[in-house]
Amino acid sequence: MDDRLYPLSGAAPVPPEVLERLKAAVGPRGFTEDPAEIAPHVTAWRDGWQGEVPLVLRPGTTAEVAAVVRICAEAGVPVVPQSGNTGLTGGGQPHMGGSEVVLSLARMTRIREVDPLNDSMTVEAGVILQTVQEEAAKHDRLFPLSLAAEGTCRIGGNLSTNAGGVQVLRYGNARALVLGLEVVTAQGEIWDGLRALRKDNAGYDMKQVFLGSEGTLGIITAATLKLFPRPKDSAVALVAVPSAEAGIELLALMKAAMGETVTAFELMHEICFTLATQTMGHEDPMPGAEWRVLLQVDGPGPQGKMAEALEAALGEALEKGIATDAVIPSSLDQTQKLWRIREDQAEVQQRAGAGIKHDISVPVSRIPEFVARADAALAAVYPGFRPCTFGHAGDGNLHYNPIRPEDWTDAAWKAETGPINRIVHDLVAEMTGSITAEHGVGRLRMHEMERLKDPVEMALMRRLKAALDPAGILNPGKLLP
Repeated sequence: MDDRLYPLSGAAPVPPEVLERLKAAVGPRGFTEDPAEIAPHVTAWRDGWQGEVPLVLRPGTTAEVAAVVRICAEAGVPVVPQSGNTGLTGGGQPHMGGSEVVLSLARMTRIREVDPLNDSMTVEAGVILQTVQEEAAKHDRLFPLSLAAEGTCRIGGNLSTNAGGVQVLRYGNARALVLGLEVVTAQGEIWDGLRALRKDNAGYDMKQVFLGSEGTLGIITAATLKLFPRPKDSAVALVAVPSAEAGIELLALMKAAMGETVTAFELMHEICFTLATQTMGHEDPMPGAEWRVLLQVDGPGPQGKMAEALEAALGEALEKGIATDAVIPSSLDQTQKLWRIREDQAEVQQRAGAGIKHDISVPVSRIPEFVARADAALAAVYPGFRPCTFGHAGDGNLHYNPIRPEDWTDAAWKAETGPINRIVHDLVAEMTGSITAEHGVGRLRMHEMERLKDPVEMALMRRLKAALDPAGILNPGKLLP
């Protein structure tokens, strides 16, 4: 069922007296009732998710967040936590009906502490991801979480969805980059778990409960993050490979030759480049190559060492026929142009016509099999579809986004979302993969997850939700049906 425009079942509008208590808890700077200011908080930038709320709360401190949640818990009013509102699955969108309030963390932007000797940084949930990266760089450190929306997404949302990005191959997902959390519970309590420790065996690792929970178990208000030595030398290459199989062989060769210096490894179908040139004016440096790999290696220096090592490894790949061509940009501008082709794919696809989005993962070794079988299965039913396939092949995550045939309308293609999802997701399940690798479940994948996930695992998740949020006020109608 497409529930993107439906209210929560049986929910009533928020009572006026509760709204007044909430406004008093955050003060005049901490809320808005202006429909024009509310609009960006209830409308998703992609896929048409819309909602309706009487109030957007903008607390400035953790204490104010806790006060808001206590009032909502007492009144039984659902709370929709929201960070940068850049998500792709409707997880931060309220429902219609005005029965919820949005709690935006956008005013909580303090960097509380940077400890270079401990390689850690404590920040509030509203800090923009790019700001975290820049603050780390001021101390000659790296915060490696990197994704296309990093200039607008906020760290609280990144952690609540366990965001991925282009450097997961080397550094791991968002949950691997967290040492401690501060969380407001569904009862309005404040858990101070901001411990900057790498080893702590004193009981359950509670932070992992909230990381990736999409605001359904607690509201992350601050985090202590891991930092890393800042690479002094870097090199990028765009490589043509004859097949998806060859792309995975290239990954194995690069890891064997260059070890953990391999930071990013993006496998992209030719269609991604063709559409980028047609819709946004990008230049295709390798026209005609069916598959390309955009890869990056980072090291401690000296300058030029990574490029030399990369050239040697790619020379071996060319000799073995794993690669058919390779380009190593000679300037920062050329490097940025290559990465923009990758980073602009979301907008490229919007301009190219309706696409059905999939954020899947399978074992790295089975990526070529998945691509071949998914393409064949869809082509049998939808001849002429355009397989816009790209993603983080180094960690098994592909964005498999079939775009409508050129003679179809957008509306007709979108009407096939359910059948196309079923073809792709059933194949992913058969291959012991995941139907959401880095974007989260939200509302978009909620019913598909229930259909495909192990029943015992779903029951455990429900027990956890019931234990931590028995009244069900935190982000209802997301992740768990």
